[in-house]
Amino acid sequence: MKFIKIISLSIRVRISLYLFIVSFERKFITTSSDRFPPLFESGFNYLVETIKWESHEPFDRVKVLPEYDFIVVGAGSAGSVVASRLSEIKNWQLLLIEAGQHATHLMDVPLTAPLWQFSSINWNYKTVTMNNSCLGFEGSRCKFPRGKVMGGSSILNYMIYTRGNRKDYDDWADMGNTGWDYSSVLKYFIKSENANLSQAESGYHGKNGLLSVTEIPYRTPIAKAFVEAGSQIGLPVIDVNGEKQIGINYLQVSKEVNVTTMKNGRRWSTNTAFLFPTKRRQNLHVKKLSTVTRILIDEVTKKAIGVEFVSISMKYRVLARKEVIVSGGAINSPQLLMLSGIGPKEHLADHRIPLVKDLPVGENLMDHVSLGSLMATVNDTVSIRLQKVIDDPNNLNDYLQNHNG
Repeated sequence: MKFIKIISLSIRVRISLYLFIVSFERKFITTSSDRFPPLFESGFNYLVETIKWESHEPFDRVKVLPEYDFIVVGAGSAGSVVASRLSEIKNWQLLLIEAGQHATHLMDVPLTAPLWQFSSINWNYKTVTMNNSCLGFEGSRCKFPRGKVMGGSSILNYMIYTRGNRKDYDDWADMGNTGWDYSSVLKYFIKSENANLSQAESGYHGKNGLLSVTEIPYRTPIAKAFVEAGSQIGLPVIDVNGEKQIGINYLQVSKEVNVTTMKNGRRWSTNTAFLFPTKRRQNLHVKKLSTVTRILIDEVTKKAIGVEFVSISMKYRVLARKEVIVSGGAINSPQLLMLSGIGPKEHLADHRIPLVKDLPVGENLMDHVSLGSLMATVNDTVSIRLQKVIDDPNNLNDYLQNHNG
């Protein structure tokens, strides 16, 4: 088994290095010879970084047990945390199932975020045709990116760390979700954080958690202009994750420094923060490239007792002694529930799915999908552009060596 793991790692490292060279050879093959030393150094550093990085993610489980204490569906922003916390109990056996692939070292580079929006690690969902929104998209259908990879959408997003307003949580509690009011959940936000912030509101940030929260190391002229303009009209510069959320800030329109889920210049996804530390836990099994197709529900007790899933054309049926935890995200979780017979009665009947429970699953989804604004041409480039950064190989070398640049 160890030999197979080493071979798998070696292949992935070689592929990563090959892709790195191919991506940049056209640029550097026509450049002067004095640029080759930093390019070679960058390539070597990339190989070293990849080997170190790849060795941290939990390996894919070849064989699964017929039964576990807990089955967690989805290794995204929520599932990674749940699996990490539950596996701290050594006598509990867990199976974490993820439809996507392993994450790669390149996905941790913040500047590559736009590239993954059009890749296989995105479910590439679209909304239905809209009459009053999404008008700037083809067919008036907004793109709805969702992560299909270890770490889920925390690999795809732009790393801005924003919890939301107190009222968002209090409203959930008022609807009947006891324990979800802001005062109750705040302690968990604080517990999860390892905050390194120059200006943080007292009582709202933690220092001992696994999720690194830091300040973005650069400011574009446009960002500075927005903050200055907001200050001039009287908007306070505040901690977006503090007591109040009305104010001005870099990118978040709130805090004086932009809070992002980054650490040492790298993306700090839930995969990196919560699953990397579980690598040596024998009680946590991870099954990647595996899609759960149905939750098994006891006909008498109506309790979830297991799942069925498909992995590389193989069907699996695994039982749960304690709980099945569905953490597939805003789209996949309600979809799985409906495939399992839990959802709107008429909708399930349309698809000939036997009804287990008539519930308004999948309704009232709200999100902030967006469209890039119109662009204006100016004399100087003031925004951050991937091409502009990689024009100089020293930038890449500086990032791979020091995580700067």
